Amino acid sequence: MSRKVALVGIGKIARDQHVPSIAASPDWELAATVSRHGSIDGVEAFADLDALLETRPDIEVVSLCLPPVPRYAYAAAALKASRHVMLEKPPGATLSECHALEAMARDAGVSIFATWHSREAAQVDMARTWLKDKRLHALSVNWKEDVRRWHPGQDWIWQAGGLGVFDPGINALSIVTRILPDPIHLTAATLEFPENRETPIAASLTFAHPHGAGISAVFDWRQDGDQIWTIEAVTDAGTLVLTDGGAKLAINGEARTETDADGNPLQGEYPRLYAKMADLVREGGIDMDLSPMTHVADAFLLGRRVAVESFNE
Repeated sequence: MSRKVALVGIGKIARDQHVPSIAASPDWELAATVSRHGSIDGVEAFADLDALLETRPDIEVVSLCLPPVPRYAYAAAALKASRHVMLEKPPGATLSECHALEAMARDAGVSIFATWHSREAAQVDMARTWLKDKRLHALSVNWKEDVRRWHPGQDWIWQAGGLGVFDPGINALSIVTRILPDPIHLTAATLEFPENRETPIAASLTFAHPHGAGISAVFDWRQDGDQIWTIEAVTDAGTLVLTDGGAKLAINGEARTETDADGNPLQGEYPRLYAKMADLVREGGIDMDLSPMTHVADAFLLGRRVAVESFNE
């Protein structure tokens, strides 16, 4: 039997990924939306979350697609109303509020899920399995895309709390923290801030590995032409390369996968997230892994800030 879910925040990611994933799932029924500006045809729409929580006790799950800064208040309201909560990435604006939300969920006896969609890319688990018994020598991340293509007109990403280039960069970090068998921590960072923006447009990161492997990441939102989402791991057994954000995998130059039929590197990620959420609700589980967000927070704490030319769309 399907469960009823409400989708809060009807923007690009909700329309492109959440709505079709819910529609295709036997586990879920999109029963309502909450948004001041958007709605979905044929679905009951609310402008206020409190009104939904009061009038629709039959809706068990609230999936939040809002920007990170306002998300805490919505999540806290849903948890206090004993609803299960699913959080789009990043799960909040700060680590402290994410820890507070997890505590609320435990007190209420409901599930909460900090989702990392890039971990559900087609070849991430295969990469994790291959790396688990290898000795790592080096790992590099090259994550470069055009912000104008992926976030047109979204001013919130340039405001404090919006993460800037770490909005996509955290996707790479979610993969790295998934596939590496050992934990890493940040040791240095350089963050490039446009003179007219509050968040960075590019970042270079260096990490410490417990066995001395060299680990680095470069994120850039000024990429023209081909978009680049690549992770390369050099080991004692050869080199593993994830491309297209984890959708494709090659080991020692041999492709282990075929290109998705529609060329979409996000194919299947959100359906798998909703399947996991269904499992958590059935089992009464909680998944609030914050390791990708911890690395971003460390970058803002430790990073050397460099001013670069203004950015305008």
